[in-house]
Amino acid sequence: MKNTIILASNSPRRRDLLQQIGWNFIVCPSKFEESSTASDPQALVLQNALGKARDVAAHIEQGIVLGADTIVVHNGAVLSKPANKDEARSMLQQLAGDWHEVYTGVALVDSLTGREVSDVVCTRVHMRQLGAQELEDYLNTDEPYDKAGGYGIQGKAAVFVDRIDGCYFNVVGLPLSRLAKLVQQCAAWS
Repeated sequence: MKNTIILASNSPRRRDLLQQIGWNFIVCPSKFEESSTASDPQALVLQNALGKARDVAAHIEQGIVLGADTIVVHNGAVLSKPANKDEARSMLQQLAGDWHEVYTGVALVDSLTGREVSDVVCTRVHMRQLGAQELEDYLNTDEPYDKAGGYGIQGKAAVFVDRIDGCYFNVVGLPLSRLAKLVQQCAAWS
């Protein structure tokens, strides 16, 4: 990848994933205020991803801006980032022993031309039953509090997930295979 992507996010997980695949990027966090309401989960993450990318694109002269948004959905309810230990405990107790979905909206905006390309990826995740002590031990780490659904599959909670159906990287926060296809579409614009 020769061109530099402008990442409209401060997410350390997204930065790590882009570094992992060797892409050049600059971090320029968006000031877009995420919505928490939409007609469905796909519409919600797409709206937020596009909003983030458009916000940054409006403030730069030239570049391809990457916006992304990830949510966890269990039984139709969106589980965002827990505000405190009690919320995190409640979320993880809901997820334990059941399937849930992780949706990520990905958007690329060319700040020079205004062209946009976007998509949504969904991955189903099954979390095993959790023991009371292992749940409390996890809640006593910093990990649950800046992640949708209260867990990070790439961190200590990796031992909680026993099955996934779909893209692992989507659950981390950026579906790399789909992102690569979207970047290829952008390259065709030139």
